[in-house]
Amino acid sequence: MSMPNRLSHIVELFAGAPPELRLQALFDYSKRVPPVPDDLDTSEMETVPECQTPFALWTRLDDEGLVRLVFAVPEEAPTVRGYAGILYEGLDGETPTAILEVPPDFYTQLGLRDVVSPLRLRGMGAIVTRLRHQVEQLAA
Repeated sequence: MSMPNRLSHIVELFAGAPPELRLQALFDYSKRVPPVPDDLDTSEMETVPECQTPFALWTRLDDEGLVRLVFAVPEEAPTVRGYAGILYEGLDGETPTAILEVPPDFYTQLGLRDVVSPLRLRGMGAIVTRLRHQVEQLAA
């Protein structure tokens, strides 16, 4: 399994940084999550109950067949919101095939184990699983 270039670049940056910089980078990515579009009914978004923080996601294909991502994550949850920012920056605008080739546990390569609790890491895994499921449905 491989990763799109943008996501691979993010993973390399995180993995090569000292733990204190990884946490700061995660907080920086939390600012990159765009707001939920006004015309999207949030009840249409899939929640991720395994995630300790309220987290919802929605995917769609644009006119060119590329996956567009929308995440709803409270600003008061910078760790999980940062992870959403990583997913958005690394995967928004990719093909379904490219997203489905991302290893489900790619987040372990970010080196967050030293700065994020195991419960949060488990939530990150659940987010990727739900994202992949939605993209599989779009691709079908």
